[in-house]
Amino acid sequence: MPSVVRRLKNPGSLRIRSFVILVATLIFTGCASNSYVVLLKSPDGTTGKVTVSGKSGEQVLTVAGQRVPLDGSESAKPESEKEMKADFGEAIAALPKLPVRYLLYFTDGVALTKASEALFPAIIAEADSRPAVDLSVIGHTDTVKSDEYNDQLALKRATRVAELLKEKGLKYHAMTIEWHGKRNLLIQTPDNTYEPKNRRVEVSVR
Repeated sequence: MPSVVRRLKNPGSLRIRSFVILVATLIFTGCASNSYVVLLKSPDGTTGKVTVSGKSGEQVLTVAGQRVPLDGSESAKPESEKEMKADFGEAIAALPKLPVRYLLYFTDGVALTKASEALFPAIIAEADSRPAVDLSVIGHTDTVKSDEYNDQLALKRATRVAELLKEKGLKYHAMTIEWHGKRNLLIQTPDNTYEPKNRRVEVSVR
């Protein structure tokens, strides 16, 4: 059964949503002899691999912070922080912030754990640091009881978290409330299994 979505908008606001994918290479497009590629870490902290093929050869980058000429004429060497800032500082500063996800857990029903209650200031602060904020609030349950019961409970959980965020001063452009019930489990379990980490609401700030 598909998830149901309730979308809330602040009146008088308008936003064009765009999605930006940050590739782990930045190309300096100055004169051809100075053009080069730098390998950066991905947002999740991992480092991929880039093969640069040009008229003068082929080079492979596998270490974050390395650079090679775009024509492939030289092997990889480290890029200094000073060079990185000079060539790419403005481009990096202009990149949009990545979405941040928070997991809030429940002891039972719609009662949040103390640790989850403590996350509300961080969520609101993250939202305040962004222009025209979109939030996604998704309710989940474990596999105890029926699909219908868990759909209703997941909706109650998501709605409760949204209400608490607004009560605590959250400012937002749009908020999407979804409920997945016992679908999309964080911890895979058989049916009728109690699992605290599946009793959750996911809040994404973007």
